[in-house]
Amino acid sequence: MVDGRALFWPRENALLVADLHLEKASWYAKAGQPLPPYDSRETLERLANAIKATGARRVFTLGDNFHDGEGPDRLEPHAKGMLDALTRVVDWVWITGNHDEKHGLRRAPGGTQVTEMEAGGLLLRHQAKPGETRPELSGHFHPRLQVSIRGRRIVRPCAVASESRMVLPAFGALTAGMDAADPVIRAALQPASSGDAIVPAAGKLLRFPLWSTAA
Repeated sequence: MVDGRALFWPRENALLVADLHLEKASWYAKAGQPLPPYDSRETLERLANAIKATGARRVFTLGDNFHDGEGPDRLEPHAKGMLDALTRVVDWVWITGNHDEKHGLRRAPGGTQVTEMEAGGLLLRHQAKPGETRPELSGHFHPRLQVSIRGRRIVRPCAVASESRMVLPAFGALTAGMDAADPVIRAALQPASSGDAIVPAAGKLLRFPLWSTAA
């Protein structure tokens, strides 16, 4: 994993991210809750750094790309310029999510837009489909691992993986999260005999068991 929230797929030379929620702060501002309007800039800067670090030539975003349908029109010039540049230098695929569809995102700027797709034998969609038995990668739940170490409570974005399916953490700068052990996530990944939270630390991937049906 890259930046703790993105997944690099060497065979496809692709970077995969979920739940950017671009222009979430400006959406809240419209509703009377002013927030610093730089969440899109921060998210895109981190994404640009991940592309540079991996040398990825493709980017797949797994849904909830903008927080609402008017988000692309609210991008401030710096963030808009970054997004335009990124979608020109890599093969960019926007996979739509519930926020994109509910709020009427007609067409994300640059790249290609699809509802879901298969790449290299892996299903890419926004929300895990209960009952799916094929390899699948999704987002939607914003999983976070909560652990106590030496009396200190630590919360980190994490991926949740079963035997052949994975839910990525939210990549956006202004995104909350759901406990990785929440029964809703477990139900979405069924059938699965076990599930682990995966967190990068010190150049390694640490696995924390979340559930198991083993006796």
